[in-house]
Amino acid sequence: MMAGFGQGTRRYPRSRSRTRSRTGPDRATLGIVGLVCAIAGFFVLGIILGPVAIVCGWLAMGRSWAGARPVPALVALVLGAIDTLLAIMWLAGTAGPGTGLL
Repeated sequence: MMAGFGQGTRRYPRSRSRTRSRTGPDRATLGIVGLVCAIAGFFVLGIILGPVAIVCGWLAMGRSWAGARPVPALVALVLGAIDTLLAIMWLAGTAGPGTGLL
């Protein structure tokens, strides 16, 4: 039995992971990166790392609230929002060091 020209003997690849493109980071990696940015944002550069954590968490969740949400992505989104809010309050002067709010 001969296979046709350009036709393999298998019709489908062994795993589905071979069919998707590998151009960008996957959702698990984005969730972990967002989580690290959110935690680091509490200590340094919260006004920058907070929104980065929000974006990474949102992309790791698949840009949707529906369906199963990975825990690191959801935690990154929530902590990034808190971090951004605290950084904006600190910049506005209401939660500066020594004012008694934090």
